[in-house]
Amino acid sequence: MINQDSIVALATPSGAGAIAIIRISGSEAITIGNSVFKSIKNKDLTKQKTHTLHLGHIIDDSKTLDEVLVSVFKGPNSYTGEDTIEISCHGSTYIQQQIIQLLLRKGCRMADAGEFTLRAFLNGKLDLSQAEAVADLISSDNEASHQIAMQQMRGGFSNEIAKLREELLNFASLIELELDFAEEDVEFADRTQFHELLNRIEFVLKRLIDSFAVGNVIKNGIPVAIVGEPNVGKSTLLNALLNEERAIVSDIAGTTRDTIEDELVIGGIGFRFIDTAGIRETKDVVESIGIKKTFEKIDQAQLVLYLVDGCQLSVDGRLDNLLIEINKTQNQYPQKPILVIINKKDLLSREAIDEIDSKLTTNNQQPTTIYISAKENIGVEELKNELLSYVNTGALRNNETIVTNTRHYDSLLKALDEIQKVKFGLETNLSSDLIALDIREALYQFGLITGQVSNDELLGNIFANFCIGK
Repeated sequence: MINQDSIVALATPSGAGAIAIIRISGSEAITIGNSVFKSIKNKDLTKQKTHTLHLGHIIDDSKTLDEVLVSVFKGPNSYTGEDTIEISCHGSTYIQQQIIQLLLRKGCRMADAGEFTLRAFLNGKLDLSQAEAVADLISSDNEASHQIAMQQMRGGFSNEIAKLREELLNFASLIELELDFAEEDVEFADRTQFHELLNRIEFVLKRLIDSFAVGNVIKNGIPVAIVGEPNVGKSTLLNALLNEERAIVSDIAGTTRDTIEDELVIGGIGFRFIDTAGIRETKDVVESIGIKKTFEKIDQAQLVLYLVDGCQLSVDGRLDNLLIEINKTQNQYPQKPILVIINKKDLLSREAIDEIDSKLTTNNQQPTTIYISAKENIGVEELKNELLSYVNTGALRNNETIVTNTRHYDSLLKALDEIQKVKFGLETNLSSDLIALDIREALYQFGLITGQVSNDELLGNIFANFCIGK
C-alpha cells in the first residue's frame, strides 16, 4: 500500500478563516512546492533544512495568488515519514481552491480520507492503535475523552499490548522449538513460569476489557433520561442543567410531546440529557406516541432521573404510588440506576421534607434521593455531583489505560479466549502442537491491535473514518 506519489489536501477546516493550511506529502512534495513558491529571499526549498519556515508568494505563472509561509519537513523526520510541506495561506476559500488546483496541475493528487496518517503508520511513525487515537483526539469534545486519546496516542495502550505480546512470543518460540525435538521428548519452556505469565496476561486483558465500559461512555457520552409524570418540571430541569431555555416550559400538562436531547460536560465527562414526554394515561394520539418514545429512551439510557413534584407528595397515597411506580421501573430495567429527584424544594417546609424522608426510609426501599428546585436553580450543582458519582473515573484519575475502540475490545476478548485455552491445555497436559496453535491465535489478535498484523481491507475501514487532510 506504500505509495510515493505526492498528495495534497486542506489540513484546516473548510470555509473562510484567518488562515488555512494546505499540506503536501510524498517523494516530490518539496520539489512541487518549490515550483510554485517564490521566496522573498530567493531561497530554494529543496536546499533548505528540515523544520524551517520560509516567507514568500505562491505564483501561478506570472500571477501572484497569495503571500504565504511555507514549512519544510524532510523525511523521515515528519508526521508521515516522507518529505512534507505545509503552506499557510490566507483563509479565503478562493485562495485555498486556487492553490490546491495549482498543485494538482503540478503533479499532486488529492489525498484520500486519513491518507496522511495512513502513510505515518505504513512508514513506522505510528502503530495502528496510535493512528486510531489521532481520529479520537480530533473528535474529542470533553476533557476525559481528550485525556484518553492523548494517553493512547503517546503509546500507553500500545506499549502495554506490545509488552504482553513480546513475553508471550518468547515462550511461543520455546514451545515451537519443542516441536522440532518432539522425538527427544524435551521441554525448553518452563511450565511453571509459563503458567504465571498466562495468569498475568489474563489479569491485564480482563482489566483492559473491563475498562471498555468506562471508555465507551466517556467517548460517546452518558445518556440520561429525565422521566416522570406530566408537569412535574422535567423541561425546567433540563433548562436548569443546560443553563439555557432549551425546552418549552408551560403549566399545561403534556407540553412535551417528543423527546428533546442536549449534551452537557460535567467534570470533564459528557452527559447526554433526554427530556421525555410525561408518563400518564392519555387518549391523545400524539401524546401517546411521545410516551411510547419515553420508554424507548429509558431503554437506551444508562441512568434515569425520576422527577417528582414534591408538593404533590403530601396528598394521601401519592408517596406510596410513587414508590410503586419507581419499583415498576426498576423491575422493568433492573440494570439501570434510578435517581429520584424531588422538585420544588423551595416550596417545601422542613417538616414536609422530614416526613417524606421518614416515609421513604420506613419503606425499606429508599432510592437515592435529591431535593432540588429546577425553577430557582436550587440543588442543581448537587445533582451534577451525584451524576458524576455514577461514572467510575478511578482509572482515568490514575492515568490507567482505558479502552475506547470497539475493534480493540473485540480483539482483546478473542485474545483472552485464546489465553484461557492455552491455560487449559497446560493444566490438562495437552500436546505442545495444539497449545502452539492457541498461542499463535492470541499473538495474532495482539498484532491486529497494534497493526503488526494487518490487511488492506482492515486499514481501508479504519482510515475511511478520518477527515481528509489528516
